[in-house]
Amino acid sequence: MAFALGHGNTVNAMHSPEYYDALWNQFVERLPGVSLDWTGLYSSWEPDKETLYELDSDIHLADVAGITQLSSWTRDDVDEIAANIAPWFGNSLSDRHQEPAGEWADGYQYYGLWEQFEIVAEAFQEQARYRELATIRRELLDTIEAGLPSDGARPTVALIGLSEIESPYVYTTDAPGFLTAHLRPFDPLDAFDASIGSGDQVDMEAMLDADPDVIFTLGGMVPDTDMATLRTELREHAVGQELAAVENNRVYAQGARYQGPILNLFQIEMTAKQLYPDQFGDWPTYEAGAYPEIPDDEQLFDRQRVADIITGDT
Repeated sequence: MAFALGHGNTVNAMHSPEYYDALWNQFVERLPGVSLDWTGLYSSWEPDKETLYELDSDIHLADVAGITQLSSWTRDDVDEIAANIAPWFGNSLSDRHQEPAGEWADGYQYYGLWEQFEIVAEAFQEQARYRELATIRRELLDTIEAGLPSDGARPTVALIGLSEIESPYVYTTDAPGFLTAHLRPFDPLDAFDASIGSGDQVDMEAMLDADPDVIFTLGGMVPDTDMATLRTELREHAVGQELAAVENNRVYAQGARYQGPILNLFQIEMTAKQLYPDQFGDWPTYEAGAYPEIPDDEQLFDRQRVADIITGDT
């Protein structure tokens, strides 16, 4: 979100900076004049207090309900950092509406992706940038709504993590949370029934029972993920090869789990093309590398317009 507001290069710490730098730059490459470099930042999955004092940040974009679940952090610790350095400002459990730990349960509130973005924009005093990006999103959603086919023409969908092909993780597409913020505009028909929870692991027999028309591979655009190899493994798997999505070449890469507003725009576009190429244009066969180049007349949102908002050239 800081990146979308033109403050991406002021970030001084983050979880797994090399990973997110590489992943985000898969998309940034398609934004003219925009650059991003998070390499070498302090990796702050379980930060130590001394380093936070040294960084002396103006704001901590992290969820205290998540921080205090780490073994080395307590409520007193987060209160100390908020009082002596800067406030905490995060809502990570809205990802899949996970239950917070007991001490946070009563007052915890869930927010949508763009609701969070509006609040963060206020904290950064960048309300104008938020409004401009929200307008682009609204126009994109209007395009999607106008082009969607009738309910009867919708394919069934499975959103999965394929780090282990024998036991993929399944994420329900109709669950609340910003994990599926790019899928929700399409009101997808989830291939799995209500007995499967978001984040559950299933075996390939369960995948075949669900037999999705379309498989979305979460993290498929991570630089060290090879979609061609994943598709080959599915085609050569005794059970996987029987899946309708595999037989019909409808196994697609998805981008980032913890998407911000910019990746959300790209992921809505890619999902539209993956689900409904006749309505929204073809999605190029993606195997690896940056977000594919889409011809100007087939783009569902204006890259230059987004880039100008990020760089402040509007």
